[in-house]
Amino acid sequence: MAHFAKISQENEVLQVLTLDDENMLNAENIETESIGQQYLEQHNNWPANLWIQTSFNTIGNQHILNETPFRGNYAAIAFIWDETNQMFFSPQPYASWTKNLSTATWDPPIAKPSLTSEQQNQNNQKTNKWWYGWNETTQAWELTDALM
Repeated sequence: MAHFAKISQENEVLQVLTLDDENMLNAENIETESIGQQYLEQHNNWPANLWIQTSFNTIGNQHILNETPFRGNYAAIAFIWDETNQMFFSPQPYASWTKNLSTATWDPPIAKPSLTSEQQNQNNQKTNKWWYGWNETTQAWELTDALM
């Protein structure tokens, strides 16, 4: 079973469909993305070049079965297709965050701090719920207690 993302002209994922492998076979009986794209165009009235194959087993540019990762992430609605790097990315969380091509994720301009061991203990004991949230205006991580 193959998976294909239907993308807009702006490269936003609109839908993800499955396709039987038999509908991707070329004359040599080899699964080929372009054959799948042609099939989807004929049966879904959407241009072939706007159907991009995606791997259900690829997340964060890692293949969950230790095979070769394919296109960064399994596509989902609202993800963005980066044609230059041939990867799917989740929507950019903040304007200051940049693409990490190694992990197919977004990196903040400043690394997220770790909670102290005391804060972790308080979270584990459920007396507090400490976490860091990004503040785009101040370009800084802010420590918050969600229980307060």
